[in-house]
Amino acid sequence: MTGPHVTGPQEDAAAAPRPFTREDYRARMDRAAGDATAAGLAGLVIAPGPDLEYLCGYRPTAITERLTALVLTAGREPALVVPKLERPDAEKAPGVPGLRLVDWSDGEDPYASAVPLLDAGGRYGVSDSAWAMHLLGLQSALPRSGWTSLTAALPMLRAVKDTDELERLAAAGGAADAAYRRILEVEFAGRRESDVAADLSALLIHYGHSQVDFTVVGSGPNGADPHHEADDRVIRAGDTVVLDFGGLKDGYGSDTTRTVYVGTEVPAEVQEVHDVVRRAQQLAFEAVRPGVECQEIDRVARRVITEAGYGEYFIHRTGHGIGITTHEPPYMVEGERQRLVPGMCFSIEPGIYLPGRFGVRIEDIVTVTDRAGRRFNNTPHELQCVS
Repeated sequence: MTGPHVTGPQEDAAAAPRPFTREDYRARMDRAAGDATAAGLAGLVIAPGPDLEYLCGYRPTAITERLTALVLTAGREPALVVPKLERPDAEKAPGVPGLRLVDWSDGEDPYASAVPLLDAGGRYGVSDSAWAMHLLGLQSALPRSGWTSLTAALPMLRAVKDTDELERLAAAGGAADAAYRRILEVEFAGRRESDVAADLSALLIHYGHSQVDFTVVGSGPNGADPHHEADDRVIRAGDTVVLDFGGLKDGYGSDTTRTVYVGTEVPAEVQEVHDVVRRAQQLAFEAVRPGVECQEIDRVARRVITEAGYGEYFIHRTGHGIGITTHEPPYMVEGERQRLVPGMCFSIEPGIYLPGRFGVRIEDIVTVTDRAGRRFNNTPHELQCVS
């Protein structure tokens, strides 16, 4: 068998989740405006990107140089500034009905349309995804205003997921698990990394993903590069292969990593490294509970790997948040003192990378419950052998 058979109807397809409603989005916008006030801000200016999609469900068909911005201020009606030619698309977004729409036409000053919605001397949180030209344009139009990164000012804006979001993330994790189980059945030896990556992509789509963000297949020495792009290297018997893949299902992300060995007799060193990473991942997961600082999750995993003598080969943070994007705050990294709270969702993915030889990584998405952590990925952590 060279690749998985994925034609025909979707297998194991779960029922579609409940769509988010105008009321859901309005509650998010009201909460965000209130949080802005509590943070000492006059309001928020939300540019196209994940924040805009999260708050009102609007994703412009093309993010261009034309100004689009959602303005949120506590006690005021939310307003969406849009180019006139894109207004019909904006009106279709589920969270936009009921908002004040302010449009502008080519040839007009777009910032003049936004100025009446803002306080001349106010300090605003602005999306990290905002174009510099738009922020500079607003600053020029409002020279007494102040601006700060939305992530810096409101790091928890999208970090805590509600029940519907948790269900979507759990379903995305389950679909990624199904893809991993199937990829173990295909032949690795004699095929290119890009062939296996294509198999993983097809399986993610087969199990309900609408978008595939990445399919890392790092065999042999390529596995020592955490973000290796699958290429034409032919996988050989005796290779250790890192499989890191994920994307979006029903608007929410999956991201999981497992390491496999091509053959039946695993070398002692490969098994040792894998056992160290597995222990680091498990102990970091066991450290998850409300009130723990994010950096502590990184410290737990890093301590295990360092004490085993591989500290210099663990070269990235232990985890990242996940939601409507596959990478978002919070981050499990030294210096991040944000405390875990129920509903946070993030990866735990320690790794060891031996340059020119091989790498090992194990990754699960987890969420914080009232007492501990819960995994959204539940495939075996043991080193699996493939043909």
